[in-house]
Amino acid sequence: MPIEMNLMAVPETSLENIKVAASHAMALLQCRNSLRELGITAEVFHDTAGAARALSQTRELDRAAIAPEVAAELYGLKILKKNMEDARHNTTRFLVLTTEGRVVAPAPDVPCVTSFVFRVKNVAASLYKALGGFATNGVNMTKLESYIENGVFASTFFYCDVEGRPNDPGLKQALIELEFFATKLEILGTYPMDPFRLSEGQR
Repeated sequence: MPIEMNLMAVPETSLENIKVAASHAMALLQCRNSLRELGITAEVFHDTAGAARALSQTRELDRAAIAPEVAAELYGLKILKKNMEDARHNTTRFLVLTTEGRVVAPAPDVPCVTSFVFRVKNVAASLYKALGGFATNGVNMTKLESYIENGVFASTFFYCDVEGRPNDPGLKQALIELEFFATKLEILGTYPMDPFRLSEGQR
């Protein structure tokens, strides 16, 4: 889902008056270049909508909030600058999880993404060997994130997104090769590729 951040303030002020903008730490991080260009100091708040609500109560003329457009509508604020996010592709993703054993698979002609986690030993070249099969089998990996397990460096978990389904010949072989080098492999699910991802891939 595309995420758009907006700089908003009370209707009585203007962009030239703004010295400080409050928002959630992640939102501020996503807008840091825009804030720097405007000469506005970032201030961390516990959430984006909360920053907008607080501003609507204090009515300070030199302060702003960074939040979604709906927050301006809810709290009677004026949007001073839209699309404050530095990256045009600024997005987030929501996952729907189920404990049900039977899940309806996407239609065969629908492009899909498969998500999985795996663990490798903390030895030289373990990750390189574990992921080599994706390159040799032509599988596009779109996300790779690492997580230290239990706060120690003895082993590391990795979260991956790849294009395709586990039964596709290329991905099937890549997972077999990964399993050979990994100490654990768990497929979290396969789901339809979002149209936004498809459109970005065609650029």
